[in-house]
Amino acid sequence: MHLSNHILPMEQAVSSLFSSMISYMSKDAGRIQHFTKVHAYSRLIGSLEQLDPHTLFILEAAALMHDIGIREGERLYGRCDGRIQEELGPDEAKKLLTDLDFLPEDIERICYLIGHHHTYQSIDGPDYQILVEADFLVNLQEENSPKEVCRNVYEKIFKTENGKRIMQEMFDI
Repeated sequence: MHLSNHILPMEQAVSSLFSSMISYMSKDAGRIQHFTKVHAYSRLIGSLEQLDPHTLFILEAAALMHDIGIREGERLYGRCDGRIQEELGPDEAKKLLTDLDFLPEDIERICYLIGHHHTYQSIDGPDYQILVEADFLVNLQEENSPKEVCRNVYEKIFKTENGKRIMQEMFDI
């Protein structure tokens, strides 16, 4: 089968997931904007780093869903810190991805990324690395982080050529 026959269904799946995440985070414009920006940077960095189409697809799905555990964390515990997001996010994501007919092996990797996106040791693939970088690009800007914090994150976290370049250009590092 020609590669383009695989790309369109992946693009459709990402669009369906994007729409479903807007519904899931309904009435929370800030969080919708957050995952939209993380998705955009993930897609950009992943494309520039020349990820294969399937890895890019997994990355995009994880980027859209990376904070899906927030609502459950707030409901159950009244908080939504990174640890809670990693703990509760995969189960929430699995339900939605299953409803959207994602393949079990894709669901497993997407849920793994969601369950580790605030864990910066043992990053095990380019999808994981880029998700972390994209989330930092957005979080540092949204939190109006001081330049020294940005520089520290840049030095400790960023590994991809294009993530580093974007970080340098955004935060004048």
